Amino acid sequence: MNVVELTPGSWPLLEELFASSKTVTWCYCTWFMQTSRELHDNDNKAVLRSKLGQPIGLLAVDDGTPVGWVAVAPRAAYSRLAKSKITAPVEPDISDVWSVTCFFVHRTGRRKGVTKTLLNAAVEYAKERGARAVEGYPVDTGGKKAQPGDLYHGTLSVFLDAGFSLVERRGTKRALVSRAC
Repeated sequence: MNVVELTPGSWPLLEELFASSKTVTWCYCTWFMQTSRELHDNDNKAVLRSKLGQPIGLLAVDDGTPVGWVAVAPRAAYSRLAKSKITAPVEPDISDVWSVTCFFVHRTGRRKGVTKTLLNAAVEYAKERGARAVEGYPVDTGGKKAQPGDLYHGTLSVFLDAGFSLVERRGTKRALVSRAC
């Protein structure tokens, strides 16, 4: 499995991957980038495509077929993060903090380590671009099985296994995690 940056050249792979899910096709992983009104009024695919050339995310590709996606970019690229108690920053200087906001793994790639591979690649990607730290906002499943649609933030166990530290619990099922680069 290879992990590649989302670029104009890899855009068709993202379209192929996202076409397999109505939910992902609707939001096109722009929820954290826009207000609710913008999300409903805009062509979200076009919004994401307009961001090409900036850090947006990475694709997992297995034998030429896209099997997974992780959204990773500087925290400042995600306007919604500052407006939620779950994702609010714990420190005032976020200029070199990056965020992992979403995962999508095609059903054929689940339970094969795709999320872990993408998360580790996201940290390296951010580090290579000057990040001091990478944050995530995962779901704590408590070891219980959850529906794939509830796991787009990633799970706490995957983040902890990837060397992230629990910074703070945010509600009963969410957490803020961080990993220094």
